[in-house]
Amino acid sequence: MKKIISFGFLSVLFLVLTSYKVPNNNEQRKTLLKIVMQSLQIQHYTDAKIDDAFSEKVYSLYLKRLDYGKRFLTQEDVAQLSPWKTKIDNQINDLQFDFYELSVKLLSQRMTEVEGFYKTLLEKPFDYSKDEFYETNEEKSAFSQNSKDLQDNWRKYLKYQSLLRITEALIEQEKAKAKNDTSIKIKNFTQIEEESRQKVQTMIDEFFARLKKIREEERFHLYINSIVSTFDPHTEYFPPKQKQDFDINISGRLEGIGATLQEKGDYIKVVRIVPGSASWKQGDLKSGDIILKVAQGDNEPVDIVGMRLDDAVQLIRGKKGTEVRLTVKKVDGTIKVISIIRDIVILEESLAKSAIVTDSKTGIKTGYIKLPSFYTDFTRTGGNGCASDILAEIRKLIAENVDGIVFDLRDNGGGSLQDAVDIAGYFISNGPVVQVKSRFGKPMILDDRNSNVVYNGNLVFLVNTLSASASEILAAAMQDYNRAIIIGGSTFGKGTVQRFIELDQFLNAENQPGNSFGSLKVTIQNFYRINGVTTQFKGVIPDIILPDIYEYAKIREKDLDYPLPPDNIQSVNYTKWSPSVNYNYVKARSTDRVKTDDYFKIITENALFLKSQEESSNISLTLENFKKETEEATKKSEQYIENNKVIPSLSVISLKADKAVIEKDTASTARTKAWHDEIVKDHYIFEAINVIADLKKSK
Repeated sequence: MKKIISFGFLSVLFLVLTSYKVPNNNEQRKTLLKIVMQSLQIQHYTDAKIDDAFSEKVYSLYLKRLDYGKRFLTQEDVAQLSPWKTKIDNQINDLQFDFYELSVKLLSQRMTEVEGFYKTLLEKPFDYSKDEFYETNEEKSAFSQNSKDLQDNWRKYLKYQSLLRITEALIEQEKAKAKNDTSIKIKNFTQIEEESRQKVQTMIDEFFARLKKIREEERFHLYINSIVSTFDPHTEYFPPKQKQDFDINISGRLEGIGATLQEKGDYIKVVRIVPGSASWKQGDLKSGDIILKVAQGDNEPVDIVGMRLDDAVQLIRGKKGTEVRLTVKKVDGTIKVISIIRDIVILEESLAKSAIVTDSKTGIKTGYIKLPSFYTDFTRTGGNGCASDILAEIRKLIAENVDGIVFDLRDNGGGSLQDAVDIAGYFISNGPVVQVKSRFGKPMILDDRNSNVVYNGNLVFLVNTLSASASEILAAAMQDYNRAIIIGGSTFGKGTVQRFIELDQFLNAENQPGNSFGSLKVTIQNFYRINGVTTQFKGVIPDIILPDIYEYAKIREKDLDYPLPPDNIQSVNYTKWSPSVNYNYVKARSTDRVKTDDYFKIITENALFLKSQEESSNISLTLENFKKETEEATKKSEQYIENNKVIPSLSVISLKADKAVIEKDTASTARTKAWHDEIVKDHYIFEAINVIADLKKSK
């Protein structure tokens, strides 16, 4: 089935910028646009011309983001906007917003129009025998011709969503009958169909409720970002709240109560309590609780029913040591006031960690390090930095006398460039790690200046399609030095460097107190391997290529809107590592194993299946065909899940240095066990361990 579980435009349309105290009158908008454009033209890596060609790129990207999935605007609306296609550059230079204001007006009118008819479309069953199709690929779909066509396209969309739920229920019932599972209540088609339409209506009702909470300044920021992202996909405007969230993600820490919240209708619901956090220690706040009011210490509580999630979070989050009082409705219906003293919340899932993995067949004892991101804390001295954390993990593994280290960079999207350079230095004596080139001048070389090699043993790096930026720098350096064997899938291909510019520094006294213009993340440099080759577009090609489920997915740098083109520069001098192993022997052994491995065969089949889904995105809306395609997709999905079986010869234990800390905390013990359970099912780690064994044998 093509995009069977796609909820497409609903999720993407909500990726609007988060609100806060921001410039929202016309003069402040002009100021924001002016300082953003001046900053870009001075700081950005490219010398972009603000001309008609630039205008057309902005127009295309803005229209795509304004109405992702083409759910609201019609061709009649686009015809009103199209005269501006080559005039947005003039709008930017003149600090005018006629195009933007017209686009918001047209979109708002169409949203009101759709809200007026979608419930009527869901009042009665659709004709599931009618031979018609629905296009799930937003790139291939077209804007509706007019109001009549808009309504018909929404009918098809609602029918598609109903079919998703109908077929899911039918397949579940068929499986229950086959297994004599009496826990599943068997319903007739009429009941299933009616319940499915009701679920779809609830989903769309919630969608429009959230649409109504979108503020005017958020739409304006979408326009600003469409201009900004035309320079390249990693240049982005950040309002203050969004910048704060970025800092939290890259530092792995925040100050607050340590609870994951979710907006459910008019209510804010607690989804998860972070182990070790202030909420976890206090003990009264539980998953499933609904927060009704928030008070700062002894101050009057603020009612947050009907409030947007991001606004509620701003009230709940706060500095370490301060008190927040939450009025909550418990699962049993009782109302309780809970006092919590805010504290530092460490987002442990984003931090480096390690384990000992042993293969009973070969007797190989491997140190396994997982680094989810190159985190660092730019906001304070002595904050978390992944390089220092990795150093500690390496030293603990050395103390365990491991036969080799597997360093896992899969799904690591990058982060701190300096931390990547520092980590590379742990495995080489000294020398260049990466070249960085700015818009003007010669490339700058970032070196490992410490001649001390922390670890000189067998080393394997795991990468995949989602390994990007700093991950690619580290993997490329290890490959260029011939220091490690890189295995996995070809990486993302992001070869650019960004920095944040605080926009408020350019303002004078006319900026009103309490307002902020936020930050601009700007691409200021390209980085290159020490051999002079760019990772932009190309990524890092592993020494040993393993099948990747994302192999054919269009999610790499080259698939983004307006990426910077790749180029190469001169190589620098560096001395390769002189291993006493036969790398060709090791690579050949791995290739032979992978060719005959049933797990990797299924990965390849699923990757090809996902590719076929992407290419064949026009879905039949007859129940018979839809169910058939759903069953095919379900079968493939189940085959993929069943493929992740425990590898009998693998066992995982925590490091001796970590055991005492882990065993003190039941939540930490449970998290560690769950992580270990994942490792013993991971065939990529298993193959990396086999490579470690081959490296040891070949010496």
